[in-house]
Amino acid sequence: MLCFLKGMAFVPFLLVTWSSAAFIISYVVAVLSGHVNPFLPYISDTGTTPPESGIFGFMINFSAFLGAATMYTRYKIVEKQNQTSYFSTPVFNLVSLVLGLVGCIGMGIVANFQELAVPVVHDGGALLAFVCGVVYTLLQSVISYKSCPQWNSLFTCHIRMAISAVSCAAVVPMIACASLISITKLEWNPKEKDYIYHVVSAICEWTVAFGFIFYFLTFIQDFQDEGQRETRRDISAMLDCS
Repeated sequence: MLCFLKGMAFVPFLLVTWSSAAFIISYVVAVLSGHVNPFLPYISDTGTTPPESGIFGFMINFSAFLGAATMYTRYKIVEKQNQTSYFSTPVFNLVSLVLGLVGCIGMGIVANFQELAVPVVHDGGALLAFVCGVVYTLLQSVISYKSCPQWNSLFTCHIRMAISAVSCAAVVPMIACASLISITKLEWNPKEKDYIYHVVSAICEWTVAFGFIFYFLTFIQDFQDEGQRETRRDISAMLDCS
């Protein structure tokens, strides 16, 4: 295993805290600036108008980078574990990584192309981020079950699968309702015909987004455990040499 993996437990922790802060800060600034309705705006609505657009773009770009780093580290950990005790085909792990990285690219597109300026590009990036992200969590949940109990506790597997199931159930109505909305806008009136589609889609969007955050939270212990195992291996190797 590459030695840098021993100190990578901070990456999913930073990803979780930074992404949460990105959503919350952008929301607060957008609401205080009067640019969005406090009740259930889309996440992208909170990053469309200056000054929150600059905050949103910067923070989500860095979140995408942290997400890619977390996914690659997870890939290397699973690869090493699979070499030690075979439990799954390596292709499964690789496909999961590729989908995860595509989702991170989608996040970058969302961050850099505002929904009102280039809606087609923005929506395409959001679709990549959410769909690939949900599939990534599902594949990683399956891998977790396959590596249980040697590398994961059954409780952790259940938590990951529960988050994946909720995210999967939410992403379908999110996309369906969003596709039924006839116009992209920031201000909504409850009397408008598309308002109910907006509300359902926004609820599902926030659910999936924080589902990702809670999912990556479960990686922290795995990264710490793997780092400790690597440290013990290094100590053993040093003792053998002496």
